[in-house]
This record gives sequence, structure tokens and C-alpha cells, in this order.
Amino acid sequence: MATGNINVSVENIFPLIKKFLYSDHEIFLRELISNATDATLKLKHLTGIGEAAVEFGNPVIEVKVDKEGKKLHIIDQGIGMTTEEVQKYINEVAFSGAEEFLNKYKDSAKDTGIIGHFGLGFYSAFMVAEKVEIITKSYQDAPAAHWTCDGSPQYTLETSDKTERGTEIILHIAEDSTEFLEDSKISELLVKYNKFMPISIKFGTKEETLPLPEGAAEDAKPDTITVDNIINNPNPAWTKQPADLETDDYKTFYRELYPMQFEEPLFHIHLNVDYPFNLTGILYFPKLTNDLSMQKDKIQLYQNQVFVTDNVEGIVPEFLTMLKGVIDSPDIPLNVSRSYLQADGNVKKISSYITRKVADKLKSLFNENREDFEKKWNDIKIVIEYGMLSEEKFYEKADKFALYPTVDSTYFTFDELIEKIKPTQTDKDDNTIILYASNQEAQHSYIQDAKEKGYEVLLLDSPIVSHLIQRLEGDKEKVQFVRVDADHVDNLIKKDEEKISKLSEEEQETLKTTLTGIIPAEKYTVQLESRDSSAAPIIITEPEFMRRMKEMQQTGGGGMFGMSNLPEMYNVVVNTNAPLVSEILNTSEEDTQKRLVNQALDLAKLSKGLLKGEELTSFVKRSYDMIK
Repeated sequence: MATGNINVSVENIFPLIKKFLYSDHEIFLRELISNATDATLKLKHLTGIGEAAVEFGNPVIEVKVDKEGKKLHIIDQGIGMTTEEVQKYINEVAFSGAEEFLNKYKDSAKDTGIIGHFGLGFYSAFMVAEKVEIITKSYQDAPAAHWTCDGSPQYTLETSDKTERGTEIILHIAEDSTEFLEDSKISELLVKYNKFMPISIKFGTKEETLPLPEGAAEDAKPDTITVDNIINNPNPAWTKQPADLETDDYKTFYRELYPMQFEEPLFHIHLNVDYPFNLTGILYFPKLTNDLSMQKDKIQLYQNQVFVTDNVEGIVPEFLTMLKGVIDSPDIPLNVSRSYLQADGNVKKISSYITRKVADKLKSLFNENREDFEKKWNDIKIVIEYGMLSEEKFYEKADKFALYPTVDSTYFTFDELIEKIKPTQTDKDDNTIILYASNQEAQHSYIQDAKEKGYEVLLLDSPIVSHLIQRLEGDKEKVQFVRVDADHVDNLIKKDEEKISKLSEEEQETLKTTLTGIIPAEKYTVQLESRDSSAAPIIITEPEFMRRMKEMQQTGGGGMFGMSNLPEMYNVVVNTNAPLVSEILNTSEEDTQKRLVNQALDLAKLSKGLLKGEELTSFVKRSYDMIK
């Protein structure tokens, strides 16, 4: 048996780094600034424990563009490196100085915020640079070092005359990456990835106007001074304790995260846990529409204040990806590019924690101020309903605060609703029937019929309501949801009483034959029913099951819920006790009979919102002819 060490060919690793290490070349700036931040935080820790006899001060990381010289500089005032450390950390690919530091000071440095783990971030520079220089001086009493490499395995390492502590990285930008010599591009990347880094980042200067002194003349002009342009906020709201923040602080931070968002959030949830994992963050409930596809990827994921991604799938439960805000955790496992999550136990625990925290916050808002919660319901219901469908634990908690509004804007919890309607809306089989409308205007006549019977009608108009009621019917005992236009009002909640038809069986048979000869059978099924003579002669209903399955297909398609295409099918319910129906039956003239049927059918279609296009034009013309 033979044993040995696998050798990595350095000749091959630089092309691999350039092409495959990171999915997006712009990441190089994030990685280099992360390294500069680590170097500064290491020095802060060493000065704090008395191992570095230097003044920490107020260090700044500076980024400079030399467009004429085709160079980009990243300069820090951190721990620096000796010549030996350059040999160790730079020339040994994938050796992590950050990891070594954390291991050495594991008892005192666990909360330092040091970022690096894999030792590969520095090499991302070669994705955009044809040559890279490092000029560095350690905090220790040692000569400065100057390292140069052109992306080949060859490098030079010599002493430097640098006198100030820290490191300067100089990137000689390659011809295919000159976009990174534009101030606007660098500014864009700094804001995107480093907006909340824990060390101040300087990029150029800016003019600042000084306030006028007291007693200044009315025409006095304020003085301006040139100051460093600090692009980041090193102490964002999520890094602070909730007790140290006011409501206005959360609103200010929301505007900082989303400067183009003019509407304020409805409320926020501050995440702060350090066991069994470390996670901080702030989630905001914005006003939400019913369009599920337009609202995702608004939560930003950070690792020790370094932006990683706005695709938080896997960490944040899917139903909460419609929220906005920030999550920061050093315990979320990332691959070397920090761009993709690796599923493990910690991620699952974090997802469960976020679900529980959101549910608890919603419950407390409901308990503390129900009136305010009801006012916000239409703006947040889509998240809650989606959560009830997709997360079992959230469903269990939401049962106590999910609301069911009526068409009259009265809000019930599920238990309150059942208690209210059970006496009047229980059918002959002892099922409690919950009537609902999805469009108050379009279904107005059906709603009125139900209300005249003393029934409560809910207004459930979210795009996933069909899925939700299917879920509720499976969970709740002897409860059925029926849309108010699924049948005529007497059939919505079937009681024992039966209406007697004025027509004999023979007349009913003749009537049905007449109607089916006029009404197209490929879309409509004719049903004869006995109702009050004052009720509409003809109404159109859509079978509850077919309509619900069709709606589920439209929102879920073949993906989430896997429904297949269903045809448009409706019932034409004919009231055999209506005077117009008797007139249709007794009319001997075929043209008159046909005109009456079509007019009554079109009126029913109009009530149902089905009369459109050519049919609507014909109906209007026929109506005018009838009143001439």
C-alpha cells in the first residue's frame, strides 16, 4: 500500500481562479475589502487584549482609482504582514490567515467579526488584474514587504520603504476589465457589497456645507469644506440591541436599505439570537399586493456585515421571502465564493427560528392592538395565507390570529366565525357551510341573496385562497367552504325543506328539451329546480369543485400544485316556478321562445360577468329591439 500527498499544480490554479472560483468577477472588490476589514479587526482585538503595543485609533479602509495608470488601490491601516507572513499567507494558496488567527485566539476572538475562512479571497484579484502588488508593514517591528505577481506561478518578494502600518493592494487592471477603473462602477460595487462593513471605507472626497453661525446676515453664504467620502454605515441598526432602538430608528434604517421605496413598512421584527446559532437581523412587513411573483428577493443576506446575496431561499422560509430587510449570520455555511448556501442542520434551525419569531410577533400584534391588526390585514394577508399553506408550525400558530373578513368588513378568527354562523349555516348533514365571495362587485347579486337569508359572506380575494380553503377543509371537522355564486342561495346550504314545482313532470321534460335545444351543451348544463316564484328565472353557477380546481391551476400551474388544464363548464339553473319560464314553455312561436331564452340567459351571463365581445353586442341590440 502506498501513501502520499496530493500536489496542486500552481500553473493551473490561476486560470481556474480567474474563470471558475467566483460566479461574478465584480466579487473581487468585496473579497479584498473583506480582507482589509479582517486585518483591521485583528489589530483591534490584539490592542484590546494588550498583545499589540500600538494605537488603534480610527482606522479607515481607502479605495482609490488611478484611471491614467490603470490601477486600483485598496489601502488599510490594519495588522499588516511581515515578509515571513507574506510567504505563509499569500504564497500558500488556500491557507487562511483568518482561520489561523481565530484558532489561535479562539477563546477571546469568537465575536471579533472576522470574515475570511478559506484563504482564497485575495486571489479573486487576478480575475480583473494582469498584475497584483502587495505593499505591507506589520504592526510588529519588522521591515515592510513588497510582493509582486503577474498571475503566473512566478512572484517577487523584496523589502519596501513603507513606514506606515497596514497593507496596500495594487491591482493593475487587465484590458478586458477596464470598467473597474470607472469611479461610478467602483462606487456602485462599494454600496452594493460594503454598505454596512464594520470599518469605515473611504472613496474619494466630497463637499460638505457648514451651518451658518448665529446672527449671520440674511445674504450670507455658508462655507463648504472637503471631507472624506465614507460610503458605509459601520454600525447598522441590526447590530444593535432592540432596547437601544426607537421606532423611528427602524424606519430610518428601512429608508437606508431601500432609498427608492417611499411607503413606510407596516411593522418590523428584530431577530437577535446567539444560541444554538448566531443570527441577527431586521425583517419588515411592507404593504403587499396579490402578485406573488413580483415581491421576492428583497431580503439581504450578510455574513459579519458583508453582503452575500439577496437570494435567501433555504434560510428564510419561502413564504417570508416576500418580506424585506436584513439577515446576518456567521453560522450560515457558504462555499468559497460566499454565493451559494450549503444545506445543513444550522440552516434548518435558522429557518425554523425565523418562522417561529415571525409567528410570535404577529400573535403579539394581534393581541395588543386587534383594531390596528385588522386595518393592516389586507396588506399582510398574502404572507400569512402562504405561510399557512407551506409551513405546518406556522399554520398551527396562525390559527389564533389569521382573520376572515366579511363583505361588511367585520373580521373573525376561525373559531369566532364558526361560533357566529353555526346556528344558521349548518346544513341537513350537520356541516357548517362558510360562504365566501372573491369579488364583491362581480358577485353582488349572489351576495345580496345570501344576506337576505341571514347568512354571513366572507370576502376572500387572495390568489391562493382556493388552496387555503382546501387546506382548512382537510383540517377542520365538518366544515365546508362554498363560493356564494356556486349555486342558487337555497342550494348553498341545503336544508330539509323542499320546494314544489308548479310544472308537471311532463312539462318539465318538455321545458328541458326546449332549453337544451337553444343553450349550447358544450359549455352549459341545464338544471331544473323549484324555487320561489320571485327568484330569478335563470342563474348561472359554476360547480365549486371545478371552479376551485381551475383557480388552483392558475396560481399553482403544473409546478407548486400540479393541476392540469380544466375546461370552462357552467350550470344553467332554471327556476320552474318563475313566470317567465312558464311563458317560455307555453309560447308556440319558436322565434319568440328562442328570443326569450337567449335574453334570460344573457341576463344571467351578465350577472355572472360572462357576457363579452360579440355576445354582449348581440344582447344590447336585441334589448333595444325588444323595447322599440
